[in-house]
Amino acid sequence: MTGPGPSFPAKGRPARNAGIRTPGRPSHHRGHKLGRLGGTAKQALDTARNRLLMTGALFLIAFTVIGARLVDLTLLRDGHEPRLAQATGLGILKKERADIVDRNGVLLATSLTTASLYANPRRILDADEAVEKLKSALPDLDGKLTRSRLTSGRSFVWIYRHLTPRQKYAVNRLGVPGLYFQHEESRVYPHGNLAAHALGFSGIDHHGLAGIERSMNDELRESSDPLKLTLDIRVQSILHQELSRAREEYQAIGGAGLVMDAHNGEVLALVSLPDFDPNNPEDIDDEASFNRAALGVYEMGSTFKIFTTAMALESGTVGLDGGYDATEPIHIGRFTIRDHHPKRRWLTVPEILIYSSNIGAAKMASDVGVSGQRAFLRRLGMLNAAAIELPEVGAPLVPSPWRKINTMTVAYGHGLAVSPVQLATGIATMVNGGLLYPATLLPRIPRKTEKDERPPETGEPGSRVLSPDTSEQIRRLMRLVVVEGTGKKAAVQGYLVGGKTGTAEKSARGGYSDKALLSSFVSAFPMTAPRYVLFVMLDEPKGTEETFGYATGGWVAAPVVRRVIARTAPMLGIPPVNENAPEIQSEMMVNITPRGPSLASF
Repeated sequence: MTGPGPSFPAKGRPARNAGIRTPGRPSHHRGHKLGRLGGTAKQALDTARNRLLMTGALFLIAFTVIGARLVDLTLLRDGHEPRLAQATGLGILKKERADIVDRNGVLLATSLTTASLYANPRRILDADEAVEKLKSALPDLDGKLTRSRLTSGRSFVWIYRHLTPRQKYAVNRLGVPGLYFQHEESRVYPHGNLAAHALGFSGIDHHGLAGIERSMNDELRESSDPLKLTLDIRVQSILHQELSRAREEYQAIGGAGLVMDAHNGEVLALVSLPDFDPNNPEDIDDEASFNRAALGVYEMGSTFKIFTTAMALESGTVGLDGGYDATEPIHIGRFTIRDHHPKRRWLTVPEILIYSSNIGAAKMASDVGVSGQRAFLRRLGMLNAAAIELPEVGAPLVPSPWRKINTMTVAYGHGLAVSPVQLATGIATMVNGGLLYPATLLPRIPRKTEKDERPPETGEPGSRVLSPDTSEQIRRLMRLVVVEGTGKKAAVQGYLVGGKTGTAEKSARGGYSDKALLSSFVSAFPMTAPRYVLFVMLDEPKGTEETFGYATGGWVAAPVVRRVIARTAPMLGIPPVNENAPEIQSEMMVNITPRGPSLASF
């Protein structure tokens, strides 16, 4: 049986295995498939790349928006959420305001981190319930105002600034949604009201509103170093205690006092009563905030006789051995000038100061003349506001026009009103050798002493107002007032106190009130080489049984000076001396024997 024969492909048709590649023979069909696959992959890669670029661009835009918002919230906004303290490269937080310290480095003002409560009203579920709960934790919260804020529809409102840790804990326990805490700084004054008028206070948003806090606001916000003042908190404390004690004892409506370094004008203590607690600025009233030491201007009474005497001695119109007739009052126009305790005789220049003669002082000033007196007081800084670094500084009330009668009344402290800071500055000039150093609360850099240096202009620190010889005479006279005159109650054994009383009737409608007095005493010590000036004033003191009903400067202010000096002199490194030593007696001796009349004899 024969099988089928061999099979051959038909013409024009490929064999069944024709698709099998034989060695050395290319396959055009497979290459076409791979080409189609490569185009698809490329398209997929392009699509993925575009998506990644779009996603990256979206992220970049998102981060840019977030960054811009952060800059807006932390740096550009003011009055909304407070900016947190910025971290330095060392990781230390920089305070919003620098510390303030006294001359010995004792802390007077600092900033502490506290928590403040704010809310997002859009997340408050029940405003009434939230207010009720908040009142239970914060009893002094204004419920009506808080409800108004919580229903405002805004995304941010303040609820309570600067909580104590106990208050923060109490609010946390409430569990009210939509309430949050913001960490910020609170200004703290460790000594409370002790130096209130010198330091002042700052507001809730770290801006100074009074005192040094206001005048040095930019420096305190920009610097990280403590601001050092000339205050000595020990001396400040003593003066505050003694002045407060006298104010209470004599039922005065107010008081003022300061201690000044006579050789550079640095203020060691500045007190004004009544005062306030700068830790609670919302409780400060107008009476308490008024700075009687720098802003208040007053007719200083007989303390001005020191200036009148120095002016007359310096001008040469009279010498220590001269004198004036104080037998009768002076009548000029409708005015009468008389002495409070008249001696009714001729008085020497020293006696005019010892017995505080208005008549003698008026005649001394009359001899110098209107223009001479005005020029002298201008050089002394009495006709311009004090240059002390406080925003609360009063401008003096100056006579206009300045006539002969004004010259005579200004001679004993009536008709020209100045601040206690101005008066103390003038007295320091009288006793330090005659150089004017305006009062300052910032340490004064010592002036160079090269011979070729330009001398200070009038009014500049170190400018000369008085000759050394006249200054020495004034020191002796001021000492004599305490030893033999109206200032005996200011004496402190061993410290050679010198000074002058001042009692002025306060101006009232139509004239002056003899029931409302400004009683003061200005002093310097030790008078052989005065280092410090101390001024004390009581506003409308009342006499007591111990003062026999008197409320004059010698009775109510001089004892304050005595107690302050007795407590501060040892602290300030001033050793007591033997006041009866021959060399001390010789240095303080004043010849009060008259040699005859002087020019003025009305």
